[in-house]
Amino acid sequence: MIGLAFFATVINYLDRQTLSVVAPVLLDHFHMDSIDYSRVVSSFLLAYTLMNGISGPLIDRLGTRTGYALCMLWWSISSVLHVFVTGALSLGIFRFLLGMGEAGNWPAAVKVVAEWFPLRERALASGIFNSGATIGVIVAPPVIAAIVLHFGWQAAFLMIGALGFVWLVAWLAIYRTPLEGELVKCAPLPVSQLLRMRFVWSFTLSKMFLDPAWYFYVFWFPEYLKQVHKFNLASIGKYAWIPFLVAALGNIMGGFLSPAFMRRGMETAKARKLAISVCAVLMMSSIPAVLSPSPWIATGCVAVAMAGYTGANVTQLAFTADAFSKDSVASVWGFASMGAGFGGMLFTLIAGWVIQHFSYAPVFIGFGLIPLVCSTILWTLTGPLPKREQRQESVA
Repeated sequence: MIGLAFFATVINYLDRQTLSVVAPVLLDHFHMDSIDYSRVVSSFLLAYTLMNGISGPLIDRLGTRTGYALCMLWWSISSVLHVFVTGALSLGIFRFLLGMGEAGNWPAAVKVVAEWFPLRERALASGIFNSGATIGVIVAPPVIAAIVLHFGWQAAFLMIGALGFVWLVAWLAIYRTPLEGELVKCAPLPVSQLLRMRFVWSFTLSKMFLDPAWYFYVFWFPEYLKQVHKFNLASIGKYAWIPFLVAALGNIMGGFLSPAFMRRGMETAKARKLAISVCAVLMMSSIPAVLSPSPWIATGCVAVAMAGYTGANVTQLAFTADAFSKDSVASVWGFASMGAGFGGMLFTLIAGWVIQHFSYAPVFIGFGLIPLVCSTILWTLTGPLPKREQRQESVA
């Protein structure tokens, strides 16, 4: 079951990463600058942000099987539509549609974790499916660059988008909801009640200062290699995947880190927060990355920063499943992802303006520091786990 969520996440990131790899070609072909590109990326993040608040509750209502299938269908069709791009405006529209569908992946996947895994296994299970994001990004540069070089950029969007339809057939054939005896039953919490809970709004706020760093690396790193280190498309295809391989290992690190703290007697919430803090410190390695003239040192430092992000993110995924039952967890993660999307959209626009008018240096430094804000918020504002869900956890 977690394997299905893993492959969906691989496809999710292949679909969104296609633009990142093709961006140097599209920017030249359609005469777009860094500000135009930041607006295209922000159109994706705007839709992603708005739909997270809808897709989470919708998946909780429809159930994991139906909800996940509808999200995959929508974003796969949207990916294929990129074949018809004629400029910045149409590219922004299709990215908006893609963001609408892709917003459902993490609420649905974290719901799979909540349905199928007990407390101490959730961080590792989250790490397994979340590693699909980094695997998708690892595979994307060489595969998509090869497709573009041999068949053109339209073929890349068409062939990658078609993968979602293959997954959809497998999902509908295989996935089932666990029997009632395998689950701890809890009544779902109303959305209005969730939005008033301290944990929900503070957790959402923390995501605003973590995920933007990841969005920056995903959408801008190939363009950074081109502009600063003069990489061509073939070189990007050969080397841009390396930081994402290290980031994949960060998922496993995050999966083991907080459980290791728990085994030493630390209670669940503190263990999750400490693990996220350790990972936030690792993300500061983006600062020496931009200060080094060597592309290889820069790539290595970015790799460490990205591993820090994935480790923090899988811990947050598990943290959500700790605090809320399977009936509410997709909604909570959806709201948190709205915070991530708003933060990503805001910082992406700022990054585009700063890069256009100054350089990459202030942007890399900023994305090395803002994860520390995320960690601070978790320690000072979230408080204890919601009491109703703590009873559920003790039963589990």
